[in-house]
Amino acid sequence: MSARVLAVAIDCAHPVRLAQFWRSALGYPPPRRWQDSDGLEYIQLDGDPPLLFQPVPEPKSGKNRLHLDIAPVSGGQYAEVERLVGLGAVVLSDEERHPWVVLADPEGNEFCVLPAR
Repeated sequence: MSARVLAVAIDCAHPVRLAQFWRSALGYPPPRRWQDSDGLEYIQLDGDPPLLFQPVPEPKSGKNRLHLDIAPVSGGQYAEVERLVGLGAVVLSDEERHPWVVLADPEGNEFCVLPAR
């Protein structure tokens, strides 16, 4: 028996805003919205992998224990970093000894940009 990932769930203060950033970053189709039995609204981006943005009242604290690694489909790594910064990301670390650049999305969630594969 095995399991499969249905979505990567991301806690956030502003699900609509964060979903828009990631939709633009990854070229995903328009989001789906749905509510749980308590009326809490979730924003889901159906892509590979699916991303689920769920509202939480508390702010992010500390380093992510799980993060996304992304790479440009075409073009260079630094052109992609520049594009993502234009969408609202912030560069956190760019060390020569590592092949990745660490960025944070508009809510401070870290992710890495690697060279195209």
